[in-house]
Amino acid sequence: MTQPEWLKTAVRKSPEHKWTLGYIFETAHRIEGKSPEDLAAELDCSLETLDWLALCRRPEEDRFAEHLRIITDRFNLAPLPLVRLIRRVESLAAFSRRDEGEARSGSTLLAARDRSDDDERES
Repeated sequence: MTQPEWLKTAVRKSPEHKWTLGYIFETAHRIEGKSPEDLAAELDCSLETLDWLALCRRPEEDRFAEHLRIITDRFNLAPLPLVRLIRRVESLAAFSRRDEGEARSGSTLLAARDRSDDDERES
C-alpha cells in the first residue's frame, strides 16, 4: 500500500502533541535512543504501520484497556509490547521531569550512611 504524501509530514509533527503515540515514540528516541526501526521491531510491525500508529491518540487512563484494544485490533498488533512501551516511556519521562526539576531547584538527595567517618578510621 502506498502511503499518502501528507503522512510523513503528519508523523513528523505528531510528537508536538502529548496526546499522540508519536509523542511516546519521540520520547523513547530522546530518552532511550530508540530508532524507528527499533520501535517497529519492539512492536513487531512495519515502519509504515509505525507511522500510522504515531498519529493515534494515546490510550486515556480511564479507558486504557478499551483504547488499547481498539488500536491493537486496528493494526493487528499484540497489546503487551505496546503497553510496555507506553508505560516504560511514561515512567522514564516522569523521572526525567523530576530530575530536571531538582537540578533547577538545586535540591539534592543524599543517602544515609550506616557509619560515620570516625567509625571508619577506628576500624
